[in-house]
Amino acid sequence: MKKLKDEVNRENIIRVIDWFIYMIGYTLVFILAASLFDTFYIDTNHFCIYAFLAVVIIYILNKTIKPIIITLTLPITALTLGLFYFVINLFILKLTDWILQSHFDLGNTIYAFFIAIAITIMNILMEGLIIKPIIRRLKEHE
Repeated sequence: MKKLKDEVNRENIIRVIDWFIYMIGYTLVFILAASLFDTFYIDTNHFCIYAFLAVVIIYILNKTIKPIIITLTLPITALTLGLFYFVINLFILKLTDWILQSHFDLGNTIYAFFIAIAITIMNILMEGLIIKPIIRRLKEHE
């Protein structure tokens, strides 16, 4: 019984570590995007904290609101061959912009659309080239 409990605790710890690695990776993507785009602003007083906070807010919105939006807009997404998905990502980013107020700003909607596309591409690259290999190595050393 104790062995089973230890195994469950270990799996939970591994999940938290995996989540934290993802959040750090995506935070780096946000910092890079803010460096690349003049219209994308993260509060410079606590740059890393607000970037991390924005990533956590986006994570929460992606787990709660985004599935509902995707379900409701599925016909539009199908008609646009998936291009409407970037509009959904833009909505999540603008919602994060609204939540963080003056600490996070995407600029106008046109630039924010291109920033959303760039962030999506950078997240895919970060996950595939850096995050997943790190997690794979950590799991191999268990």
